[in-house]
Amino acid sequence: MPVYLDHAATTPVLPEAIEAYTRALADVGNPSSIHAAGQGARRLLEDARERVAGTLGCQPVELVFTSGGTEAINLALKGLYWERRRAGATRILVPEGEHHATLDTVEWLAEYEGAELEWLPLDERGFIRSDALRAALNRKPDTIALLSFLWANNEVGTIQEAERILALAAAAGVPAHVDAVSAYGHLPIDFAGMRARTGSGLGAGLVALSVSAHKIGGPVGCGALVLSREQGIVPLLHGGGQQRQVRSGTQDVAAASAFAVAAQWAEASRPAEAERLRRLRDRVIDGVRRLVPGAVLSGPEPVADEQRRHGAEDARLASNAHFTFPGCEGDSLLFLLDAAGVAVSTGSACQAGIPEPSHVLRAMGRSEDDARGALRITLGRTSTDADVDALLGVLPQAHAHASRAGLAARESALGAR
Repeated sequence: MPVYLDHAATTPVLPEAIEAYTRALADVGNPSSIHAAGQGARRLLEDARERVAGTLGCQPVELVFTSGGTEAINLALKGLYWERRRAGATRILVPEGEHHATLDTVEWLAEYEGAELEWLPLDERGFIRSDALRAALNRKPDTIALLSFLWANNEVGTIQEAERILALAAAAGVPAHVDAVSAYGHLPIDFAGMRARTGSGLGAGLVALSVSAHKIGGPVGCGALVLSREQGIVPLLHGGGQQRQVRSGTQDVAAASAFAVAAQWAEASRPAEAERLRRLRDRVIDGVRRLVPGAVLSGPEPVADEQRRHGAEDARLASNAHFTFPGCEGDSLLFLLDAAGVAVSTGSACQAGIPEPSHVLRAMGRSEDDARGALRITLGRTSTDADVDALLGVLPQAHAHASRAGLAARESALGAR
């Protein structure tokens, strides 16, 4: 069986979630129907909504089920923009290095809907630069439609200081959307608590937050947007008015039920899993550095055990180890590792399988050559010490072959000149 170390792309579905899914599939009934079968489906759906909401610290009415994280992000960004544009606000603040679900959406809004994009720069570790954020928020805040940012970067694992950013947005009166797809299951999420602590209110600060089921052991094709109950947005889908008129369409009871099982498992196991994954991640990082001394870790350095005992917090996901390998093409290294039975990634899996230099690393100031040599190793529920051993066992030979291939390609390119 191959070693799977690409959990940030998707993680295995929990057996209990599969059981809940198939059990719900066997029940007939549209949750919008008023007969007994329909109301039985409605009970299953609302029970799932309540359970998922409980893991996110929001009210059930604030949870809108979607077809996944991408739809949740599209609904938040387009819906908020269209709502705010009515009052003349057309600027969108978005950091460089965001997931393509955000980048492609805001670029579409700029091309077709008159949005003015303002890109917030990242520092060399992947953090949003505070000076640029403050300057953007303080410049005519009434013209800002929204701010959106990744809580945890899906490629390099950098964890933003979300509450500090949200407090700045709230003080400026700017609504903010948090892409929490990569954070869910790894960080504690308390929507109501975050709103209270950051001074968020009507149309200001934290108003929306996106998550996805398949990142935490639920099924692909299900996600959710948490939308503050007083926040109005323009819907993407029309035709029934389900879910507060925010998202029309017959709701997927089976997927919601499976999502709820995965969400509760992820939240209940999160503290212990974080420690377990952190230990495995640190083994990966230490092993890669020992075996390939030229490898460069992307994102924040892990916090040492002694520092953690004194209250220091890790600023990178416990599941993420991201490296660049100078002189190597990341996709060559990926294919060599895959041939040896180890599945990793060069970055986001959401670019239709098209390899490209990491835009996240470029936003962090790395060269295009560096960005091409990226490799992302991400851990999850099924990851073990044996998986780490397998990766470290085949990495030196794979790196040697990838380095020779990279050298030959450069010599060929120079000769062609």
